[in-house]
Amino acid sequence: MKEEKKETLTDDNMPSPDDVECDTSGLERQIVELNDKYLRAMAELENLRRRAAIDADAAARARAGSIAENFLPLIDAIGAATCHHPDDEDFISFARAASGVLDKVGIKKIETVGQPLNPLLHNAIQTEESDAESGIITQEFQAGYMFGDAVLRPAMVIVAK
Repeated sequence: MKEEKKETLTDDNMPSPDDVECDTSGLERQIVELNDKYLRAMAELENLRRRAAIDADAAARARAGSIAENFLPLIDAIGAATCHHPDDEDFISFARAASGVLDKVGIKKIETVGQPLNPLLHNAIQTEESDAESGIITQEFQAGYMFGDAVLRPAMVIVAK
């Protein structure tokens, strides 16, 4: 077994009160510095978590938007079938179901006819003489859709001169 050395304090090796005070203030400074580092690390961790959540949400929205864009031609086909067969209850029912699904996932049809032209939402493909005020949409050529705040596809419209 090792022999333990016990140091006893004597007048010769006892620290002076000034030394103890310097040592204490140094330790207090070190505690303050370490506490500051700890708080900064915790804040950085919280910011990292927040950024990761935002990035994950953005990635999920981008994937959902991409998938939704692939369904727009199907929605257009349903709309065309309903226009060609307006009395066919099967087409009407199918169109309602498709519209309900779009609403559930947050895809909204862009309002067009009677609205003022908004270049962020509408793509004017033609102008026509009309009783409507200049710049007002008179006809919709192709529906446009939004997913949240993002435009999936602008509406193709005809605008009054």
